[in-house]
This record gives sequence, C-alpha cells and structure tokens, in this order.
Amino acid sequence: MKIKKIQIKKFKRFTDLTVDELPETTKLILLVGPNGSGKTSLFEAFNSWYRLNGFNNVGDVNYIFKKGTESTKQNQRELVSVEFHNQDVPTQQELKGKFYFRTAYRNEADFSIDTLNKQSDPTKNSKLGNLMMNDITVSENYQRLISQTLSGVFNSSNNSKTVEQLREELIGKIRLSLSHIFPDLNLSSIGDPLSNGSFYFEKGTSKDFHYKNLSAGEKSVFDLILDMIIKSNYFENAVYFIDEPEAHMHTRLQAKLLNELYLLTPQNSQLWISTHSIGMLKQAELLEQQNLDSVVFLDFDNRDFDLTETIKPAKIDKTIWDRFFDLAFADFSQLIAPARIVFCEGTSKGRKYKDFDAQIYTKIFENKYHETKFVSIGSSTEIENIENQSVKVVSNILKTSSIIKFIDRDDNSPEQIAELLVKGIKTSSKRHIESYMLDDEIIEKLCISIGKPELLADCLTAKQIAIQGSISRNNAADDIKSASGHIFTELKRILSLTQCGNNQCAFIRDTMVPLVTEETNIYKQLEQEIFG
Repeated sequence: MKIKKIQIKKFKRFTDLTVDELPETTKLILLVGPNGSGKTSLFEAFNSWYRLNGFNNVGDVNYIFKKGTESTKQNQRELVSVEFHNQDVPTQQELKGKFYFRTAYRNEADFSIDTLNKQSDPTKNSKLGNLMMNDITVSENYQRLISQTLSGVFNSSNNSKTVEQLREELIGKIRLSLSHIFPDLNLSSIGDPLSNGSFYFEKGTSKDFHYKNLSAGEKSVFDLILDMIIKSNYFENAVYFIDEPEAHMHTRLQAKLLNELYLLTPQNSQLWISTHSIGMLKQAELLEQQNLDSVVFLDFDNRDFDLTETIKPAKIDKTIWDRFFDLAFADFSQLIAPARIVFCEGTSKGRKYKDFDAQIYTKIFENKYHETKFVSIGSSTEIENIENQSVKVVSNILKTSSIIKFIDRDDNSPEQIAELLVKGIKTSSKRHIESYMLDDEIIEKLCISIGKPELLADCLTAKQIAIQGSISRNNAADDIKSASGHIFTELKRILSLTQCGNNQCAFIRDTMVPLVTEETNIYKQLEQEIFG
C-alpha cells in the first residue's frame, strides 16, 4: 500500500495542510524539522483517520480538534482524507492491517515470562489511541514468537524438520538482522517460556545474558528490529509509521538501524519516519542513491500551520542539509565549540590509519591547547579545496571557533607553500608527521627514557640505513614515512623494546609521541608551524 496524498483540516495544530505528489515508487518517507513543527501531528492525523475508518473509533475529540474550532462527532470525518496509489479508499474491513504505528515512547527495560498467553491478531484492533502513549512491544512479540513455534510444531508440513531447523526459523531472521547492526551481539535463545522466558544473548565472552542487561541503545534497536520482523507477517501490504526511532543511539548506529528497517519493510509497503538524526538523514541519502526514486523528504521547517500549507516531496540538497545541521546543533554548538579547530590530513575510516595525524597532534598539544580540536578531513588536495563541504559545514555551525588548515609539506615547492598560505593553509616544514616523530632528538629521548643512552649511535645508524633502503626503492631522501617500518623494527630490536606497539603507527603514537614535550625543539617547531 502506497500513500499518494493526505489532506488535513482543523486537526491539532493544522488549519489546512496538504501533503501531495508522493511518488508511487516511494518506499521511505522522512519527515524532518525542529521539535514542535508538526511531524508527530501528521502521524496523529493518519492514526486518527485509521482508527475512525477502520474501527469506527472516534477517539478523544478534545485531543484531535484544533483549538478554537467546532468539535463534533459528525464533522470528524472531514478532518483527514487520504488517497492511495492504484486503489480507492479501502472499505472498513479492507483497511484493517494497513497502517501500523510506533510512538516515540518505547521503553521496556525488563521482562520475564512464566505463563503463555494467547496473542490476538494485531490487525484486528488499533493499538494506540494516540502517539503520546507508552509503546511496549518486546514482551508481546516474545509471546508471538512462542505462539508461532507451537503452531509450527503441530503443522504437519514441518514433520521432516529437525528441532534445530524449527528453532533457527524462529529466531534466525532476528539474529541475522541484529548482526547487521551489532556484529558482536548474538541472540542465543528465548529461555524456557514457562519459567524464565525472555531473550538471551551472547556478547564477547558473556554467554546467555538476559535482555535486561542490554544497553539502552541495544534495547531500542532490538525492539524496532524484532517488531518489524514479527509485524511484517501480519502487515504485509501496509504503511509503517515510526516516530523518532533514533532514541538512545549514536549517529552511526542510527544509520545502520535505518538501513535495516528499510530492508525489512515489505516491498509493497511504505515506511514513514520522523527524525532529528543526522545519521538517518545521511543514510536516507545513500539509500536514495542506491535505490533511485525510493526515498523522499518532507520538510516541516519554516511552516505556518495557522495558514494553508502544502508540502511536497523534496530530494535532499544543500538547503535541507544546512537547515538540518542548524537544527541538530543550534545554539548548543556554542556550548561545545572548541576555541579552534585544526583540519589536518587523514581519514576517519578504516582502522589501522584512522585519524592518525589528528591523534598525534591531539596527544602532543592536549595539555597546553586543550581547547583545540584536531579533525581529519581527507587528503591535502581536499583540504586545499576551499569549497570543501565538511570545512564549510563546521565553519557555519561552530561560528565561535577559529579554523586552521594544516597539511604536510610533501613535495610542495616554496612557491606552492606561499600560494597555500595565501589561501589560509599552513604547511609543515618537514615532509610528513613521521619526520617529526622519528627525529634524532626524539630518538635520543627514547634511549635516555629507558636508560640506554649508549645505544643512541646504533639507533641513528639504523635509521640512516633504513632511509638508504627507502631511497633505493626510489623514495625521496626525506621520506621518513616510507622508511618508518624499518626504523621501528630496528629501534625495537636494538633497544629490546616490549609492549611499544605492534606496528610503526602504534609505536609512533604510543611510544614516541609522549616524548615530544614542551622543552623539545620538535614540539616548539610544530607549535610554531600550526599555531604561530
């Protein structure tokens, strides 16, 4: 079932709102806008229309009518009208099971079952009187899983299946979806429904720990994933509404959740989500790129719902992103804004070299420049690009922070360095960060710090041999980065170092950086180049 249009008159905060031109190809609809902009009220309109037309449930007219307007049972059907793609408005019987709602108030901290209860068909009733209600589903869905299992046991078509196969059918899909979001969290069992029925998990070395021991974020994700899997068996051709699914989750987790909810939504259905999450907005943009014409955005910002308003789908663009970032951070950015932000080379992806330069500079300067934030922003070319969107976004949001761009010298000529400075980009005097961290001065401090100053000459000789080996591989004479692996190996051997890092990156970060203190020339040189 796909919604094409909704018209709302004198309902809650809306005087006359139309949401129109929703494409038939749309699978995901994101409502974006600040708190109080009307996103939940739109969901309330759908819920009220569904309850009235599917179950003849009038509801609380004092809750749904806009204040100052006439509220009678007779004109309630005039408040909301819904149009669908490729079908007339369903009859009352046809409409049952076509809408499904989750409120923003989802919290079931703990449950254990010791009695089996028959669960009614969820399509036969409208669960939520309004979207302010507490929305508890985990224990209910546990009971539904048990019911499905018993039905499967007594279904003769399953006679050839083993107990293990039936058990895997029971929780296999839930376990798989959960692993897409939490690779280290495994749903292991459902306990004994007659004594200690609950969901049990494995995580790391912990085995069969109770649902109640999950973190708030893990419970929130598990609730939504479990509910979508269970309810999609009943609501196969329906419209799903989830209000603020991002509660208790960090940004990357929110993105993973949205991706999984999108995949779990039945093909002929629609998923409507109200969100403030940057992670979800970014994931929705990616889903649209991967599945053209399947995602649209409804922008509720800067609307006057005391007047007639029409909202039409929008593709994500710079305007929406700018407003969304302003919404996400708002004035709070001034409370958390560092005095300065230094954009340096490096990537926030991967593991081995993740944020390497930013980590090094942070460890060196965190005491004296504790109000400075070092941020990996990409390659030197990306930093040189003054239109870099990441730089512009942060600059716009954190208006009270001063911005510094700092890149490695590499092979830049003196003329290029001067040109970069005109653009506001500072350049290191040495080729790479490794050139500073493996400088002779810091190697000498390493020898002294472990009580072996007499081995300094051997260490410096080994360094020169490593550099000559790098040169023989057609690298520049000052390319210490290319020689750093051999330098690390030799320093470790000569000085008999242990627990100093398993590779040159960890060695530099954990062993060499602490030696770069304020009295060293290397510290003073870097300080002048970055902050001077």
